[in-house]
Amino acid sequence: MQLQKLLPEAFYSGNEIFDRAVLALKDGTVFYGYSIGFEGVTTGEVVFNTSMTGYQEILSDPSYKGQIITLTYPHIGNVGCNKIDIESNNIFSNGLIIRDLPKSFSNYRAEESLVNFLKKNRIIAIAGIDTRKLTRHLRINGATNGTIISFKAKSKFSHEHAVQKALSLSNSCESLTGKNLAKEVTTKKKYFWNERTWNSPLQENESEILVVVYDLGVKMNILRNFANLSVKVLVVPYQTSYDEVLKLGPSGLFLSNGPGDPEPCNEIIDIAKAAIEDKLPILGICLGHQILAIASKAKTKKMKVGHHGANHPVQDLATGKVFITSQNHGFIVDEESINESLEITHRSLFDNSIQGISHRTSPALGFQGHPEASPGPHDLSNIFYNFISLIKTHNNTKSV
Repeated sequence: MQLQKLLPEAFYSGNEIFDRAVLALKDGTVFYGYSIGFEGVTTGEVVFNTSMTGYQEILSDPSYKGQIITLTYPHIGNVGCNKIDIESNNIFSNGLIIRDLPKSFSNYRAEESLVNFLKKNRIIAIAGIDTRKLTRHLRINGATNGTIISFKAKSKFSHEHAVQKALSLSNSCESLTGKNLAKEVTTKKKYFWNERTWNSPLQENESEILVVVYDLGVKMNILRNFANLSVKVLVVPYQTSYDEVLKLGPSGLFLSNGPGDPEPCNEIIDIAKAAIEDKLPILGICLGHQILAIASKAKTKKMKVGHHGANHPVQDLATGKVFITSQNHGFIVDEESINESLEITHRSLFDNSIQGISHRTSPALGFQGHPEASPGPHDLSNIFYNFISLIKTHNNTKSV
């Protein structure tokens, strides 16, 4: 068992006193730190994100359900939190790991501290550990299950008791492989979306194009990017049948990002198959991209550490141009399973993994990364525009 140096009974920062916390990985590696969030116990797959900004958007991304997020940037919380920089109405991530919490926060948009945000949303979090050491451990050994336990200095827990309980929970925690988590984060009822990004020009939405969004854990900025293009956006729950959607008269389908393994998402896979057969325009991002590949008879596989960050170079194979992208996924399309129906359009320059696909006989596109960013660069935000252009071209072709 590898142990990090013990911290004092409690940690003092400014006027605040923080209680103790322990992080234990399934392989026996243990880190001691202090609690900056809700008091309690949480387990999940421990991953790392290399983004330098956007901790609030990362925490509120539904794709992180079942995972404990390690942020590699050393200072987290500098700009506080607000009601605007969120990507969903709920916080689905299982926990947070950071190096240093600043003594104060400062930003003209800030409404509360990161600590208050974490406690209000019942997120268990640990700070004061060597996140560089943890990240190197994960890169070498792969993403693994872990447990955070936070407890008061005078509680019944001793360090030894906390470690043993954390290790036991980490070993009993289920893998994300085989888990359909999209069902757990989807909206409970359908709704129209019309909010745009903050810098989008205000104009009336007069488009006849209706994009039906299957919410598998959709981020709000994806919906904003569609709204920017003056199309009608209708978000529907995971359980919505294909026949129900067809009655709505969709111009195209969008399969959103989301958490967990794509292969158990049988209902959405069948919907993608039907849309491909009907030649209904379809775009999949992240989990949706993987589901689109499965619907085209390809397979997916679990990655060793996954791609989580806002600095990932991706190449467009048609033009040779390189784009910096935001990424958040632990599964990828298995290239060995790609068949003649799919064309690979984009590749990661980190590991050459598939980042984009298009269907050869149906108007269907998939992209593994996050063109909507939040956080991250907007180099590939034109993917949304390209999809709407595909819909228009398809409609014109049908009318001829």
